[in-house]
Amino acid sequence: MFDSLFDLPLLVVGPAIIGLLCLFAMLGQALVRRFVLPRMRIHVDDSEYTGAMLQSIMVFYGLAVALMAVSVSQTYSDVSKVVSAEATNLAALYRDVSGYPEPIRTRLQTELRDYTDQIIHGAWPLITHGKVPTAGLEHMNRFQAVLIAFEPGTEGQKLLHGETLRAYNLVIQARRLRLDAINTGLPAVMWAVIVAGAFIGLSASFFFKVEDARLQGIQGLLLATFIGLVIFMIFVLDRPFRGDLGLKPDPYQLIYNQLMSNP
Repeated sequence: MFDSLFDLPLLVVGPAIIGLLCLFAMLGQALVRRFVLPRMRIHVDDSEYTGAMLQSIMVFYGLAVALMAVSVSQTYSDVSKVVSAEATNLAALYRDVSGYPEPIRTRLQTELRDYTDQIIHGAWPLITHGKVPTAGLEHMNRFQAVLIAFEPGTEGQKLLHGETLRAYNLVIQARRLRLDAINTGLPAVMWAVIVAGAFIGLSASFFFKVEDARLQGIQGLLLATFIGLVIFMIFVLDRPFRGDLGLKPDPYQLIYNQLMSNP
């Protein structure tokens, strides 16, 4: 159920996260001021202790969230590089096989063209929903069978064949990395820390004896909004292929249009 949230539009998720925290801040503050603070012997001097505790909580929470934000940002960047690398290696492999004699050249080019088209129109819709595609493996198996069966007849063909095999291995490695990255993301326990820490930090701000409730309410809303924005940023980057800002198959489409569609 939690995983399906990554498929929701960002215009829904962002306001929902911030709105939930703001609602908690307002209701929590109102309930604590009405039912809890009157039953506690709180003096103005106690605000120093309460403020120190709130600062301690927010410092530890801020450090934890900052590390997670850096982690998801780095993961998003790394997955983007994997996608670009696979597309680049596919382009290099396609150019290498273009130097083979007929009829093997056409067979190899056709398999690569179909594989790239399958990534764009077949695999990517599954990837954006967190599913691992398998159809591309058949294209790669057929490509490998044809490539391995070829026996170079000249020194030039031997050099070209060796370079083609190297490029093919790079494509396979990049493909494996892309598939492994489909469901990458923060573990559930880290998300529990993020969510629980947000509510704990906001709750700590309720125990200040402020004469004007409006002032405390404004400060609480500002704190809730800021925490919500940070959580929203982590949410957006946590699944590199999911949601409105998920990675697109543009690198594959580019090489298909510029290189493979005009053999």
